[in-house]
Amino acid sequence: MLEISNKTNLLEQKTYRYSLQDVEEPNLYRDVYPYTDVPRIAFNHRRVPIGMPEDIWITDTSFRDGQQSVEPYSVQNIVDLYKLMSRLSGPYGIIRQTEFFVYSKKDREAIQRCQELGLTFPEITTWIRASKEDFKLVRDLGIRETGILVSCSDYHIFKKMKMTRKQCMDYYLQTVAEAFEAGVMPRCHLEDITRADFYGFVVPFVNELMKMSSDAKIPVRIRACDTMGYGIPYPEVAIPRSVPGIVYGLQHYSDVPSEMLEWHGHNDFYKAVTNATTAWLYGACGVNCSLLGIGERTGNISLEAMVFEYASLRGSFDGMDPTAITEIADYFQKEMGYKIPPMTPFVGKNFNVTRAGIHADGLLKDEEIYNIFDTKKLLNRPASVMISKTSGLAGIAYWINENYRLSPSEAVDKKDPLVVALKAWIDEEYEGGRQTSLSTPELEEKIEELSGKRFARL
Repeated sequence: MLEISNKTNLLEQKTYRYSLQDVEEPNLYRDVYPYTDVPRIAFNHRRVPIGMPEDIWITDTSFRDGQQSVEPYSVQNIVDLYKLMSRLSGPYGIIRQTEFFVYSKKDREAIQRCQELGLTFPEITTWIRASKEDFKLVRDLGIRETGILVSCSDYHIFKKMKMTRKQCMDYYLQTVAEAFEAGVMPRCHLEDITRADFYGFVVPFVNELMKMSSDAKIPVRIRACDTMGYGIPYPEVAIPRSVPGIVYGLQHYSDVPSEMLEWHGHNDFYKAVTNATTAWLYGACGVNCSLLGIGERTGNISLEAMVFEYASLRGSFDGMDPTAITEIADYFQKEMGYKIPPMTPFVGKNFNVTRAGIHADGLLKDEEIYNIFDTKKLLNRPASVMISKTSGLAGIAYWINENYRLSPSEAVDKKDPLVVALKAWIDEEYEGGRQTSLSTPELEEKIEELSGKRFARL
């Protein structure tokens, strides 16, 4: 059978629909996942076409997956972060949704207080254990969409749920039917998809979901969950690890529209951001992230990273306010006591700080030489240097100019007597055995002394 594809506008074959393979023994892909060795990356040299959707967006799981990995957030923490996230999202809702738990009184209070803010974006959704009572609870809270867990690898089906594939599929489909009955749109979290039998279980299961959705006239969102971070972004990688293959397969063989397809990844192998970008490139509209990448084990996809990926791919922030990222990071540290590793891109204390003297010399001449972009404009974080034994005269001059916010007419250069005198003192400190960087209060005190109070401590 030939049909015109609404994506390519070409005649394509629709001669085969994948059926459930109800195997007796689980397929654990031991050749790829030996467990006693590093997981292997297998290639089959099959390419699928890039097909980025017209619209792409970010969704958030900070108050669900992220919150499971740190000290529980207070209601006020959630409200404050939700407001900052809305500002970051901008008027067009690039951060489209965020998900909440609903089980405790605190969870429901947080939802209600965020609802009372009347903000359009991000839309509030939930994540629940799949039961009739929970679906009714979601509906009564005025929530349109909820996530439900539909684990899809044989690791989960056979080992955790103790079911066969058919039993598991029937259970999931009954659960979705209960969501429809309650008038709630389900978002099916296909947990552990990168270890699942894609054509033997995932595609047949999603085919049934799409048929049920069509009959009920209620959409179903599909979240492909790379639960263990096994996804691989490279072309020609074999299923089940291929991110391009998974996204293409769900669209091409299960007819999942791009706007109903979302990627959720983890960072176990340092590929979370790249895999998420790959999911966008190959046809998923949504990528699911968390603030600061906080999440299970090594973390989720970093939301702030995907803000910059979006702008890089689209050539515009499309109304997003990236300076909110700095305020979010500050809030986590000052109000919640969360320690951000100092080298973390965009939000770490040292992400645009240099210690090397030669780099500082470049910054003094033109910060663009050693700064990734105008971090002061985009993140309200000016480039800076850290004073240590390797800083040199240029680094010291740059630090003074930035720390005291000196105008171009007031700025000192590396030949200034103050800079030379301060360098001599710093050299003496390190020759005396000092190993640590100099703190701002130490430097300010010495500068006040050497400058005859020309520069007072801030």
